[in-house]
Amino acid sequence: MNKHYYCIIMAGGIGSRFWPFSKLSKPKQFLDILGTGKTLLQATFERFNKIFPTENIYVVTSSIYHELVKEQVPQINASQILLEPFRRSTAPCIAYASYKLKQMDPDAVFVVAPSDHLILDEGVFLEEIKKGLLFVEKNNALLTLGLHPTRPETGYGYIQCEKKPIDPEIENLRHVKTFTEKPDLELAKVFVESGEFYWNSGIFLWSANSIIPAFENHLPEVATLFNIDSIYWTGNEDEAISKIYSNCRNVSVDYGIMEKAENVFVLTADFGWSDLGTWGSLYDHSSKDEKGNTVEGDQVFLYESENSIIKVPNDKIVVLHGLKDYIVVESDNILLVCKKDDEQMIKNFVNDVKLKMGDKVV
Repeated sequence: MNKHYYCIIMAGGIGSRFWPFSKLSKPKQFLDILGTGKTLLQATFERFNKIFPTENIYVVTSSIYHELVKEQVPQINASQILLEPFRRSTAPCIAYASYKLKQMDPDAVFVVAPSDHLILDEGVFLEEIKKGLLFVEKNNALLTLGLHPTRPETGYGYIQCEKKPIDPEIENLRHVKTFTEKPDLELAKVFVESGEFYWNSGIFLWSANSIIPAFENHLPEVATLFNIDSIYWTGNEDEAISKIYSNCRNVSVDYGIMEKAENVFVLTADFGWSDLGTWGSLYDHSSKDEKGNTVEGDQVFLYESENSIIKVPNDKIVVLHGLKDYIVVESDNILLVCKKDDEQMIKNFVNDVKLKMGDKVV
């Protein structure tokens, strides 16, 4: 692998849609959501470590998760963990990493990826990553990965792209026309039927020499804050970053840059992807019994129940009757029972519980 290639893993989210299993103190990226014996962060790190040397992998996370990252990814050193004092969405996170890495290596080319995605076919995924890195190294391009939609999903963003490839040697590389955030069901159906739209994976590839001018052109106020070479790789970095984040707006890189820039491209692919953003998405990728139930818990008794996801402690006896398409989760003496179709309301539940019970339960 080219020594100028880097991987940035974003691991600062709070995973509130996986409450009560995921909480502020230990959100889903630090949990073994899939029951594989590895947390999502560990799985992501090991996946990229197959093509990136350990010293070229960086994790950006909230300062409150510093110890969790050190514990779960002991292979990296302290300088490879970039700490955010406040949550400001993906644009500040990416700006921080981009300006810091460019100071160290002006020829840096990197992939930016969330820490909590499911990738079933890692071989295909890594080949696409290598293909994308080579493209953005040679071109002034902002590249994302798009997945062929298999259903009219309302929980994902969509990318519309040109039908004709821009390079005959890379048949799945296309110019992006539009980005659309989570559509309603009817619009999602139109997107899928058109054949021009792909799910937005939220995985990006670019060079420092492409993304930094993009910040300067489309998010100049963010660029101004982070474009201070004297703070990086020094003992004053944490203090300076705290001040920067205090003055930085909350904005995603999709909205702030990708929707506005003209040099945006997409690699379309299929590698068994899910952003694992909800209990429903976890249900879709879990093994099921003959009634369509996915169960984690040693003492669960089901009667006339189907198509539900149950996740409870092994020492808890649970008897369920007559449930269809439900989520049943218990963690730390908190029980959630919710219709799968209404799982988008979980964030509202979390807010209500927090108001009455305090931060300790969320």
